[in-house]
This record gives sequence, C-alpha cells and structure tokens, in this order.
Amino acid sequence: MRYKILLALLPVLMTLPISNVRADAYPSTYAPLPSETVLITNATILTGTGERLENASLLIADGKIVFVGQGEAPTDINTIDAGGRWVTPGLIDVHSHLGVYASPGVKAHSDGNEMTNPTTANVWAEHSIWPQDPGFSRALAGGVTSLQLLPGSGNLIGGRGVTLKNVYSNSYQGMKFPGAPYGLKMACGENPKRVYGERKQLPSTRMGNMAAYRAQWIDAQQYIDDWADYEQKLADKEGAAKAPKRDLRLETLAGVLNGEIIVHMHCYRADEMMTILDMADEFGYKVGTFHHGVEAYKIADELADNGVCGALWADWWGFKMEAYDGIQENIAIVDRPEGSCAIVHSDDGEGIQRLNQEAAKAMSSGNRAGLDIPPERAIGWITLNAARSLGIDNHTGSLEAGKMADVVIWSGNPFSVYAKADHVYIDGALVYDRQNPALQPVSDFELGQLLGVSK
Repeated sequence: MRYKILLALLPVLMTLPISNVRADAYPSTYAPLPSETVLITNATILTGTGERLENASLLIADGKIVFVGQGEAPTDINTIDAGGRWVTPGLIDVHSHLGVYASPGVKAHSDGNEMTNPTTANVWAEHSIWPQDPGFSRALAGGVTSLQLLPGSGNLIGGRGVTLKNVYSNSYQGMKFPGAPYGLKMACGENPKRVYGERKQLPSTRMGNMAAYRAQWIDAQQYIDDWADYEQKLADKEGAAKAPKRDLRLETLAGVLNGEIIVHMHCYRADEMMTILDMADEFGYKVGTFHHGVEAYKIADELADNGVCGALWADWWGFKMEAYDGIQENIAIVDRPEGSCAIVHSDDGEGIQRLNQEAAKAMSSGNRAGLDIPPERAIGWITLNAARSLGIDNHTGSLEAGKMADVVIWSGNPFSVYAKADHVYIDGALVYDRQNPALQPVSDFELGQLLGVSK
C-alpha cells in the first residue's frame, strides 16, 4: 500500500524547485534518459542519511526514488533481486578536473588553469570541458553519478567550477546538473605565491596572498554598490542613469558576496584556513568547503561551528611543505563533531574511479583510532555530504523519496576492495551495467581504437 501512495505523490514531489540560482548565459540542456519503473529487493541499503537497512527494497519510478525500506512489494514491475548485494546513492566527487585536464594527458588537453593573472574570476571551467574525456566513463564504472569540475590551483582566484551529471553528451551543457549553484575555486598557500613569485610579481608571500584577496573583495563590494546606485536611480526616475560597465571578474565575485556562488578553497594549513574564515567574516561571505585540508583535523570543531565542509584525501600528504603535517585519521576527526561535513574527494583521474575505496581507507583509519565509524556513516562522505557541499543535497546524495534516482548496486560491501559497481542508475535510467558491454559507455575519442589489445 505504501508503494501505491508514494507513486501517487510522485508528481507533487517532482514539482519541488531545484534551486533559486539565477539563470546563466550557458544554461543546462540536460534531460534525463528514458527510464522504467524498477524495484530492487533483498538488498543491504545504505541510504546516505546514516541508516543501514537489511533485506530492504528500493522503488524507482519516473526517474525518482519512490520508496526505501521494507514492506509489501508490487509483483507486476521489473524487479531486481539484489540478495547478497549492497545499494547506495550514486557517488559524488566534489573535486575533479576531468574534461579540463582530459585524457590522454597531453599539452593540448591542459585547459584547467588560466595562470596568466593571480585572479581569473572571469573564467569558467565549463568553457574548457571536453565531453569526450574517457575519464567520465571510467568514473561511471566506479559508481560516480555527479561531479564538480574545478579550475586548477595556480591562482588565488581561479574561476568558476561547474557541477555535472556523469552522462554522455556532445556538449557540456548536456551534462550540467540543472539548477546547481556555481562554485568559485580559490587557493591559498604555496601554489599561487610560487607561481607568481617566480615571475617577480604579487603575490610572492602568504601576506601577499591575503592582500591580493582583500583587494579583490573591495572591488567587488564597490561593483555591487555601483549597480545598486544605478538601479535606485532608475527606480527614482532621475533622468538618464548610466549603467556600470559589465565586468565578468567582478560579476563572479559579487555572486559570492550575494550568496549565489559557493566558495571552494584549496587550503592545507590549519592557521591559513582560520585566516580565510576571518577574511570571509570581514567581507560578509561564507566559505563553503576547504579542499585538501591536510591539517583540517586541528580545527575540526571550528569547521563544524562555521558550517564549512572539508573535502579531503584519505592519505595524501608530505609532497610539499604545507602538506607535511598530515595524518590518516584526518577525515574521521573532521567527521566527529556535531554538524560536521567531512568529504572524500579525488582531485585525480584515477582516484575518482575508486572513490569508495578511498572512503574505506579513511573509515579504517578512523576505526583503528577508536572512533567506531560504521559503513552507514562513512557512505555520507561520498554522497550526502558531497551533495551538501555543492548545494544539491535537496535533490541527490541520499536514497529518500522524491529525490533523483541516482543509485548504485554493488556486488558486495562497497567498502571492500573487491566490490564493484554492478549497475549504475542516473535519474532512474540504467547507464552502466557491468555484465552488458552495450551499457558500458565508450568515448567518441576511443571509437575504432584497439582497447586492451596487446601485440
């Protein structure tokens, strides 16, 4: 009976607004693929919300999740017996460079970092995306259904990031997650001061980094004021009011100050993250997520108190000075406080293929330290917390009625090194099937190539 009631409510659930973000000049043309009503039964289900359900069912219809739990199941629909297998939300990587640093890794595909000025808030990562990057299909085989593509970290302010659905398309517009907020990639620490210090220009020090950020925010505040003055003059009908000149750099920065664009900030050291939080207070904006954050464990309480996510590696550390003081318990400790938002990210074209294993390493490290992290909590690091970081958690990231049916059926416990994604659904459409080559997408770039053939 509950299945039938929820099916009847589905049209209402589907009318819920996805976002209040203003329309942009390069709108999403993404349209879900045709899908069928599917019932998955007898599964161990990790909902992404902290629940683990044994011998449970998941009902998908019209591209949405209708029901998750236990109860009387209909018998007249397509049913998958997932006995012995696990089901999770589709995985989400909040830090990827697929498409902008595409494979094969040649100079012609190096489109992820416009390192011609310390501040390039005017550039958008989506304008560099090559949809034929074979990395997208490799990530799909690892259960990744959504991902954020970011500019690189050579600049203080590197430009806008974009969130995609991991589906094949001839254009990036056909992959854009509809209504997802833009992100702004920023970077503190060694990278920008090294890149521009070697050119004998500002910034060449960490204090230079801060001075340059602050100057940008001051310009953005003035830009907002200039437009407000213009609009007020129009409202007051004060003759021929002249509009300020449109500035793409300041338009993006103003979007941050107005709360429309989420800040994603590459930052390693705890002291620098605290300074950045003070700067956000100074200019009245919010840091959404610190990325990499090798020392985030030192300020886990402060991150939680400020509602800031930490998108972190399971065990990368020590490859430069600011990454020196890393520990393998980093993610688990950031996850510990009430209101925390710990995330496992890849920042790597191969790591994204095994995001579940990266989360498993972090979970194992936390458990060895006595933190007692079960799979039903750790799955949130690569699902719901990641969706929260991207501002799409009302619509994906967990298996709840009314949300997009982004779902993975695993061959076993997804935190096992032996687990593989058997089936991957995006908006209820089966887009990957490990047993069916026809549902294992191949990039146009690879067509006609002798893949996996040795002489």
